[in-house]
Amino acid sequence: MSLERKEQNDLSPKNSVEENQQNLSLSDMHLELERGSGTALKQFEASDQSTPYHRIHMEPQEKSTTDFKQFVIKKLHKSCQCSSTRAKNMILGFLPVLQWLPKYDLKKNILGDVMSGLIVGILLVPQSIAYSLLAGQEPIYGLYTSFFASIIYFLLGTSRHISVGIFGILCLMIGEVVDRELLKAGYDTAEGMPSHFGMVSNGSELLNQTLDWMCDRSCYAIAIGSTVTFLAGVYQVAMGFFQVGFVSVYLSDALLSGFVTGASFTILTSQAKYLLGLSLPRSSGVGSLITTWIQIFRNIHKTNLCDLITSLLCLLVLLPTKELNEHFKSKLKAPVPTELIVVVAATLASHFGKLNEKYNTSIAGSIPTGFMPPKAPDWNLIPSLAVDAIAISIIGFAITVSLSEMFAKKHGYTVKANQEMYAIGFCNIIPSFFHCFTTSAALAKTLVKESTGCQTQLSGVVTALVLLLVLLVIAPLFYSLQKSVLGVITIVNLRGALLKFKDLPKMWKVSRMDTVIWFVTMLSSALISTEIGLLTGVCFSMFCVILRTQKPKTSLLGLVEESEIFESMSAYKNLQTRPGIKIFRFVAPLYYINKECFKSALYKKTLNPVLVKAARKKAAKKKIMKETVILSGIQDEVSMQLSLDPLDLHTIVIDCSAIQFLDTAGIHTLKEVRRDYEAIGIQVLLAQCNSSVRDSLACGEYFKEEEENLLFYSVYEAMAFAEYQNQKGVCISNGLSLSSD
Repeated sequence: MSLERKEQNDLSPKNSVEENQQNLSLSDMHLELERGSGTALKQFEASDQSTPYHRIHMEPQEKSTTDFKQFVIKKLHKSCQCSSTRAKNMILGFLPVLQWLPKYDLKKNILGDVMSGLIVGILLVPQSIAYSLLAGQEPIYGLYTSFFASIIYFLLGTSRHISVGIFGILCLMIGEVVDRELLKAGYDTAEGMPSHFGMVSNGSELLNQTLDWMCDRSCYAIAIGSTVTFLAGVYQVAMGFFQVGFVSVYLSDALLSGFVTGASFTILTSQAKYLLGLSLPRSSGVGSLITTWIQIFRNIHKTNLCDLITSLLCLLVLLPTKELNEHFKSKLKAPVPTELIVVVAATLASHFGKLNEKYNTSIAGSIPTGFMPPKAPDWNLIPSLAVDAIAISIIGFAITVSLSEMFAKKHGYTVKANQEMYAIGFCNIIPSFFHCFTTSAALAKTLVKESTGCQTQLSGVVTALVLLLVLLVIAPLFYSLQKSVLGVITIVNLRGALLKFKDLPKMWKVSRMDTVIWFVTMLSSALISTEIGLLTGVCFSMFCVILRTQKPKTSLLGLVEESEIFESMSAYKNLQTRPGIKIFRFVAPLYYINKECFKSALYKKTLNPVLVKAARKKAAKKKIMKETVILSGIQDEVSMQLSLDPLDLHTIVIDCSAIQFLDTAGIHTLKEVRRDYEAIGIQVLLAQCNSSVRDSLACGEYFKEEEENLLFYSVYEAMAFAEYQNQKGVCISNGLSLSSD
């Protein structure tokens, strides 16, 4: 749409004769001026009375000025009032099972829930035993953890599809904390008893102040694990109560993916010794991955050939079957439980072949049946574990919330993020009294659960029943199971995380910055440590955000033909421009970090007013009006010429649509830019400012009340205003010169 058509559409209805008389064209005015007539100025002034240019005016909403004290009292009154309806809603909100279970459609959902719960329970048995080694615990504690997590999430969770239980990355983080605290307590990993029990080299007898004398290494390890689990659960519940789930927004998809892949290398490294049958203490701290491999290669000659052969055979079975399950998952009603088959076969082979007695293979050992009496976490360990629990709690709830929201969106229902934090928090707090360690949702088991027909949270109860059967009856039968088999199961389940490397070319095409974040987080998590790697990834991703806003994209805009749309002239061809008007776009918030970038880009793409003023001062000082003076280069020559001739540029329009906010430095920069340009006769107009930017400009006194016409609701409106002002100024100046003649 042309400017003329827009102005006509904005006029109030009039008859065509009056409209033609009032809208005298600029070319007719110039014709009259050339003829020496003074009637053009009078006609322009007459036409200006009805103002053919139309401005958009919007009345802002009145802001409420509620007293802070009254606001707090009102909120407290609303929160503290009690009624039967409110109590009912609170109970139903805290226990979602009371809402959906009475409405459960038995015929429609029961088959899918039973099938998926059964399959996930079968998969969880070997994984729970295997991941217990990763967490530095006895196998029975992994079964306890998966059992209690399934029951509690059934009661408190809002996602119908996620599988909450033991998770490899969290087990790794728990294991590192456990090993560190065992070392502090003086436990010898080879002997399984504290090295300071009895007499030490200096002859003084030391008492372990945190344990009873009868507590062995296994007892102390689960005390550490349950205590850090309790703290992580408390943190998660607190985050849900104070609604600070926003912390998870700092964990981007690229960051989480890189962290999981980096931690997977650490997990693989920690399990390699089991595949070779080596008895090595776990390395912890910075660079544990490298030190572990150094220890493995130093002791490679001690490899147990029986464990190595068993590991290779299990890998040859598990890897192809995993690929087949993935390839034919659309045709299979349920994945083949290869892990359970391998565990059963390996246990039978180890038991009847007497591999432990003949070849000294490392086995799982005695797994008791039933449940141990509940025991409170060790409160004396809280000061030393409080910091470790922060990273564990954030990773746990971030993965759980993201998975629950992803599957809820896929299946068309909603989940409550705060309730999910409550659920995963209590999945850690309550089991910590029953010898369990940290849990969260796991993607692999969730995908299996969804693909096998899961409909509601009831499938978690079926999974818990399978685990209960193992705990009460079957667990002792795994006595002869080789640890090398468990190590293979753990490594094979890292397949999904390690295959993330295949997605890197696509990620690089989409976002190079995300790819760099992925690599930095992955390498720091693998080579330094998991906690430091996570912190490094968060800090680096924040730095990348700052870097993007420090040097954002800038461009001059042109008008798309027959429209009111403006696009970058460097990106599109055949865009129209108006003489004397330049439209500048800055794609970032304007604040203290990028204020100099804003000024330099604006001056470079339009005109540098500082150089123009300097050239004018020099020209006035030397009183040279017609000669070309070269001061110190080509730029000074151009500036000198600009100082002598009238500037072709009369208006700069700044498109503020991509400026989300301003700080005091940004407001000061806009003031400075406007002042510099006005000093050389160029007006600066701001267009498409959001309400936040408008409020900042008003509070920062960017303009006076009578200067509010410097803000426009669209770039097209600003351009039209600039053209109208310029035409009006040209006609008035020409008319005055004629009348003076």
